[in-house]
Amino acid sequence: MDVDEREPPRSNGAVLVPSLNFQRLRVISPLGRGAKGVVFLVKDEETEEFMALKVISKDLIHRKSKDPKSDGSEYRRVCFEQQVLRRFDHPLLPRLRGVLDTDKLVGYAMDYCSGRDLNSLRKRQTERMFSDDVIRFYAAELVLALEYLHSLGVVYRDLKPENVMIQENGHIMLVDFDLSTKLSPIKTPQSTRRSNSLSKSPSVYKKKKNYSPFHRFCNSGISPDDLDKPVESNANADNETDSDSSEKSNSFVGTEEYVAPEIISANGHGFEVDWWSLGVLLYEMLYGTTPFRGTNRKETFYRILTQAPVLTGETTPLRDLIRKLLEKDPKQRIGLEEIKGHDFFRGIRGSWESVLQVPRPPYIPEDVSEDTEGIKKIDVESVVEGIFGNQGGGNNNNNKGGNEEENKNNHKYGEAVEAEKNVNKRVWEEELNNHHPTQPDTFSVF
Repeated sequence: MDVDEREPPRSNGAVLVPSLNFQRLRVISPLGRGAKGVVFLVKDEETEEFMALKVISKDLIHRKSKDPKSDGSEYRRVCFEQQVLRRFDHPLLPRLRGVLDTDKLVGYAMDYCSGRDLNSLRKRQTERMFSDDVIRFYAAELVLALEYLHSLGVVYRDLKPENVMIQENGHIMLVDFDLSTKLSPIKTPQSTRRSNSLSKSPSVYKKKKNYSPFHRFCNSGISPDDLDKPVESNANADNETDSDSSEKSNSFVGTEEYVAPEIISANGHGFEVDWWSLGVLLYEMLYGTTPFRGTNRKETFYRILTQAPVLTGETTPLRDLIRKLLEKDPKQRIGLEEIKGHDFFRGIRGSWESVLQVPRPPYIPEDVSEDTEGIKKIDVESVVEGIFGNQGGGNNNNNKGGNEEENKNNHKYGEAVEAEKNVNKRVWEEELNNHHPTQPDTFSVF
């Protein structure tokens, strides 16, 4: 990645990110996989920086877009996530470090979080639950991250522990924005200051950058200007509060155990869905399970729509906050200012920004540099193809006539690729299973 400065130039509030130089990246290990792609830990050989490289199969996106059940949003969602990442300027959200574009893959590099995710950390606790003090710290940071997103007009829509990563300094980082959408921003004093700072960011690079075709395609589909308008909406906003805004999205998205009632009922939803998901997440951190989980999706949705959460134990500020977050009527659900003023956060009222300055959070990950030899031979394209398949045949060979010797060579090459693919699959599984973060420290705050 030919970048010399940490702060890249911005255009219209969005960071202009250069294309990645694949030859400079050394793949260390796979970190995880989602519905459309794989995330790898990579190291820039020149800058010595570690990054998380999210790689998406072009073939898979193309096949999904041709599916009769598709809503045609596959390309748009990939581009939307990139555009959103370009706008972030917050310590609890990732920076977009570079864009990748090959014949088979598209992808982008972000800040790497060595502590894995909150779900992995919870499962390593003695009873798979957190104490109230630890929950308070992570909850406060989640509130700050969501406040910032909402000030940009971004509805996150996929808050769950797997998307809450732990940075090397112990603070959280929200990731995975392909289910997010854009509504009119919620105005706060903090958001006004941030908006002004984004528009006045530095605009100097020492080197001329080459921007990828995929980057240009994304900008032609969803430009920074487009991000100032709703992507999915059926009404115009008539005020600036998260609980009363008339601007809604009608998309049916999310992870079923964390999805808000208004998404299921398809009556339109706004920023309030993120506060519901926060309530589900806090419940899971406290009790070790989500509040409405059923034996199947239908039962889970029925419970979300009809049942109150079972808050076992004595009444505490935390349980009261969870109850107010899991209010089924979004108009009655607790909002940002009420959350920040709730008794659960009594110790940090008036000093919320100090949460970001806590020098020793509940859990400090092990040093990533201790085990970064990397895999001797790993082909990113082969791994992604091996996981998601290559239905449809891939690229055609233009030399249809080919002689017998060429056919033999092609056959041998195919066998070699298949063998390497199997090795990569095994490496993938081993690397995911062998990553064991250190135990969290005893912690008390606020």
